[in-house]
Amino acid sequence: MGDVDVVRSVPVRRFSWRTDQLHRPGLEYLVSTGRHHGYESFQEERLLLAADFACSLEEALAQPFRLRFLTSGGPVDHTPDFLLISDDGLLLVDVRPAERLGPEDEVKFAASREAALAVGWDYRVIVGWRGHAMSIIDTLSAGRRPLSDPLGLQEQLLEGARSGAMPFGTLVGECSYPAVARAHAIHLLWHRRLGMDMSAPLADATLIRSAPAHRRAGGSR
Repeated sequence: MGDVDVVRSVPVRRFSWRTDQLHRPGLEYLVSTGRHHGYESFQEERLLLAADFACSLEEALAQPFRLRFLTSGGPVDHTPDFLLISDDGLLLVDVRPAERLGPEDEVKFAASREAALAVGWDYRVIVGWRGHAMSIIDTLSAGRRPLSDPLGLQEQLLEGARSGAMPFGTLVGECSYPAVARAHAIHLLWHRRLGMDMSAPLADATLIRSAPAHRRAGGSR
């Protein structure tokens, strides 16, 4: 598996949409790759959005392959949900809400972990999110697309942050057009040109600081 060109893989199952199905598939646009990616549930959609924000993604492959392995109960098949390719390496991911996690899932996830370990990949199971984490990422995602800046507000924000950490409301309030500066601050936060503490919800009191390094090339300059 480690010798396969994983970027050329196609989903094991076809994505389908019907009025009577119980899960909610769809397409999520990722700034990192510049195109839409399929998902089969709301939780998978959340994973893609979080990965687009948190990882320097190069590719996100849905249902990249099917594993077949033997257990004490007989042969079992399992298709991992995503293979994420980033600057940090390859990450194999399964998504299963904690309340739906059963013993049979644990066996499948253990096999997936061993397969990933064998080829030098990392492996994670996403069972849920901290209460405010996804609300922050969802808010920041509103500013993820390219944003023109004829008023020069982004440089005002960056210059203000260079003087030290300050509350979000104060930072945008010191700009020439505070209401417009809020949108540009969100854009800079998504593209990691500004940084914030994500241990609490985003509010005017949230401390904003200058990012130590630019990790993204997609933001406007």
